[in-house]
This record gives sequence, C-alpha cells and structure tokens, in this order.
Amino acid sequence: MYKTQCSRLRGLFGISIKQKLVEYGPRCKQTARGLILMRRRAPPHWITYQHLNFLKRQYVSKNLGELHQRAAPKQVAVLADVDESNIDERRVQRISTIKPAVEDVSTSEVAPEAPVTETTSDETPHVQVETDEAREARLDRQWKQLKVEAADLPDIYARLAKIKLTALVVTTAAAGYAMAPVPFDPTIFFVACLGTGLASSAANSINQYFEVPFDSNMNRTKNRPLVRGQISPLHAVTFALACGVPGVALLTCAVNPLTGFLGALNIVLYTCCYTPLKRLTIANTWAGAVVGAIPPVMGWTAATGCLDPGALLLGGFLYSWQFPHFNALSWNLREDYSRGGYRMMSVTHPAMCRRVALRHSAALAGLTAAAPALGVTTWTFPLVSLPINAYITLLAFRFYRRGDRTSARKLFFCSLWHLPMLLLLALTCKKPRDSSEASAS
Repeated sequence: MYKTQCSRLRGLFGISIKQKLVEYGPRCKQTARGLILMRRRAPPHWITYQHLNFLKRQYVSKNLGELHQRAAPKQVAVLADVDESNIDERRVQRISTIKPAVEDVSTSEVAPEAPVTETTSDETPHVQVETDEAREARLDRQWKQLKVEAADLPDIYARLAKIKLTALVVTTAAAGYAMAPVPFDPTIFFVACLGTGLASSAANSINQYFEVPFDSNMNRTKNRPLVRGQISPLHAVTFALACGVPGVALLTCAVNPLTGFLGALNIVLYTCCYTPLKRLTIANTWAGAVVGAIPPVMGWTAATGCLDPGALLLGGFLYSWQFPHFNALSWNLREDYSRGGYRMMSVTHPAMCRRVALRHSAALAGLTAAAPALGVTTWTFPLVSLPINAYITLLAFRFYRRGDRTSARKLFFCSLWHLPMLLLLALTCKKPRDSSEASAS
C-alpha cells in the first residue's frame, strides 16, 4: 500500500517515542520499586526532608524562651579494631589457610603425607549487631545542640541581610527620590526607603540560604551566619519572609503599585536569576547589574508614580558603575570564586573582564552628558563631574593594560567614593522646576 510522506513521518516519530519508552521504562520502574521498598521499611518516615536533597534543611525549635537548633555534625573519632568500651560488638570469623593442591605423580615415589587436622574456632561467627537504643545514642552523639542567645540575633540578622549592601541600595533609592521633579514628601520618602531596605534584606537572606555549600569553600564568605551554623536555614527563611512580605506590601499600598512591583521584581531577579546564574554562565554579572540598577528607579517611581527618562538615566548610572566596581573586586578574588565554583568573568574570561570594566567606566561620562539633554540636571553637571569620570576611566585603562592586583585594587577603591560623589553632584545640579509646574502642583 502506498504511504504518503506524512504517514512516514508519523511512523518515524512513533518509532522514536517507542525507543524512548523502552529506554526509560525500566528506570522508572526501578524508581517506583525503590519508593515502595522505602515505604515498607520505614513507614513513619516515608518521604521526608531526609530523602529530598533540595529540601534537606535543618530545623530550629524554641524551648523555654530560648532558641535551639541542629547544627553541623561533629567529627567522630575513628574506632579501633578492638574497643571494649564501645557498645557495638566486633567479631571476626577465623578461616583456616587453604593449602594449594599437589599433583599426585606416583604413589610409589611420593611418601604418604600425615593426615591434616582441621582447626576449628570456638568463636561463633556473626555480623555486627546494633540495637535501636545504641543507634539512637550514636546518632545523637554526632549532633551538637546550639543555643542562640537573643542578644546575638541583631548582629546575626545584620550579617544575614548584608547590612552594608542594603545601606547602599537604600542610598541609591533615596537619591532617585530626591532627583525626581516633584515636591518632597517626608512620609512617602521614609516609607519608600523602609520598604526598599526590607526587600533588599529579604533578597540577601534568600541568596545566602541557597549558597551555603558554596560559601563554605570561600574565605570571603565562610564566616556568614548560615555557614557557621549560628542560625538555622528555617530561621533564615522566616527572617526573609518577615522582611520581604511587609516590604513589598508597604511599597505597594503606602507608596504606589508600580514601586511595589519593582521591589518584588528585584527580589525575584536576585534570588531566581542572578543567584543560580553565578554557577552557570558569566551572564550573571549583567543580571546582577540590572538588579543593582532598579533601586534608583524605585525611588523615582515612588515620587512620581511613573517611569520617566530620568528614572532610566539614574538606573543607567548604577548599571554602568557596577562593572568597574565588581570586576575590580572579583579580580583579586579569583581563587575564592574558582574554589566556590562560580563562573565569573575574572575566572573564565579575564581579558573580557578588564575590557568590560573599561567600557562601562567610559560610558559613565556619556551618561552624565545625557542628563541635561533629558532635563534632569543643568549643563554644569557634565562639567563638574568630568574630573571624577576621567579619573575612574584612567584607572580602568590601567587595569585593562596591566591586569594586576594593584591596578584592580585602586579601581575598586575609586569606585567606592565615585558613586556617592556622582549622585551628590547630580543632586546639586538638579534642574529646578518651572514656576507653572510648581503652581499647578
């Protein structure tokens, strides 16, 4: 019977599906059989956090007003072969030596050997036996109980929220609010800064929650609270929710829905995009730059309620500034990032790392020239900011040419004071509002 091309294609497609089912069928059947056996062996446990690697976290409990938690297991000394103090018995079955068989050539030439007597051991061979009580005691010895003092919680929360980074985020949001061409409202300004700070604290806490195994391998992050076991992961997630939900609610209800949407978007981008991309591709640096560029936009939208070109310009300042800042920082931390398994430009593409830092340092001067054209500042702003822009571009050029630790360190420290100075100059050169707009408002 004649078959059309479509029927041939359908036949090939069916054959490929059948091959896939034949290939994955036994594997799925084996997985199902394993789950059934696990259910029969330990019905009370069933599928718990012990069997799901992604949800394998520790817990915290509260007894008599004090917080207790399970921390990392203690190192148990290796047991000797004979240890009478140990509960577990160790018995070894003795097996007699097996002699090789000798070929019988002739009965007349070889003298008869003496009968071999088998040596038997009086010990009864058996496997290692461990009672349930002994097993529970052994497992309990492997865990140490940590007591979390209430007086230590503020410091732990501050490090969990990365208080210095959160302060920088709030400062840029405040600068965006101050640059907006509207009357200054202290209440909205305070609520916007508070909501932005809470959202940043939530994002930083969730970031540390996911990166505990990798932070423990880096000298820069090995003293974080979750790595040291000062606080349990469940406690950290609770703190993140206690910061993130009220923060986004404040920005949405007390400020405006657009600012609340940007705050929630920033949390999602930081935790669900930037954090996993750090171990996949160097595009994480560009994703992190977008996250850092949103706070000044949030400050502008908190004041005006809309996205204007001025808001995007302030976001562009933060976007370009982060490349010389972070690339110079990561250059001297290449060993740490490589040990932690992070794919940073400084580790995988060192030439691109220096080139991108120089490119965006020069872009800062172009953005300052665009500020008066968009009506955000006066024409004096590009002139007064030219020296600091030229200086950071010079340091970026030296970093591009030399690529050593000294040039990277100088560029990093320059970026620390360059951003506050740039925002302060923009605020002093802010374009005044027209009299007609002021009377209408």
